[in-house]
Amino acid sequence: MVRIAGGGFLMGGDDPDQFPADGEGPVRRVQLGAYLIDATSVTNAQYATFVKATGYVTDAERYGWSFVFHLLLGPGAAPHVMEGAVPGAPWWRAVRGASWRHPEGPGSDASSRQNHPVTHVSWHDAAAYAAWAGKRLPTEAEWEMAARGGLEQARFPWGDELTPRGQHRCNIWQGTFPTVNTQEDGYVGTAPVKAYRPNAFGLHNTSGNVWEWCADWWSTTWHAAERPETRQDPQGPPTGEARVVRGGSYLCHASYCNRYRVAARTSNTPDSTTGHMGFRCAADVAG
Repeated sequence: MVRIAGGGFLMGGDDPDQFPADGEGPVRRVQLGAYLIDATSVTNAQYATFVKATGYVTDAERYGWSFVFHLLLGPGAAPHVMEGAVPGAPWWRAVRGASWRHPEGPGSDASSRQNHPVTHVSWHDAAAYAAWAGKRLPTEAEWEMAARGGLEQARFPWGDELTPRGQHRCNIWQGTFPTVNTQEDGYVGTAPVKAYRPNAFGLHNTSGNVWEWCADWWSTTWHAAERPETRQDPQGPPTGEARVVRGGSYLCHASYCNRYRVAARTSNTPDSTTGHMGFRCAADVAG
């Protein structure tokens, strides 16, 4: 884990291509105490150790299916694809047997991707792993402070330019979404958790690769009010229907998602599982 010293930082953004409906703003100064956060997303190997030790069964395994991106379906997937489409996102397919063990459904195997981020884990599954590991999920403020790597109001964890000197610094979509991915960054699906250079704090892949669950309930307005609970170690609203996810994923593209910017945010219900959501853990500083 990486120790984040805490202090004040400017949270949120006012990028010209922001999504106002997501509550990316207002830009506000938030104070945090010191904390620890994982340098990488939790990997398939780490999650397998947890499952072996506890016998834990994930939500996707209990439900019997999870969402897989259509271009990642293997040649034998057709019999396992369920009928219907996701409104507004027809590129997702509900696949019987898809889970963290079988990311593209029956016939796929996460054991060949030990150092890739675990996916098809719900917020409940992420929180269970964190508790077993003696950790917790980061608050949204902790996640953003760490993701910024000390850069104030930069668009990305490394600066304002997406591909500085022509170098890809994250795993996102290139080409025409959702049909053609030119793989200029080297990947179609997930990349290893250390595939790209870390930010100045030592965190890898806080833009792209997989969305990461945070502890907070989702709100687009709770944080806007200038109150002690929104500016000093904010924990998010006390209740809600969805949880915050941050960082974007390998499916993010400027024409569609564009939420690999460090201020961007979105949410999902805590029982949701997909092939592009994972997590990293945080912990309190002892003493």
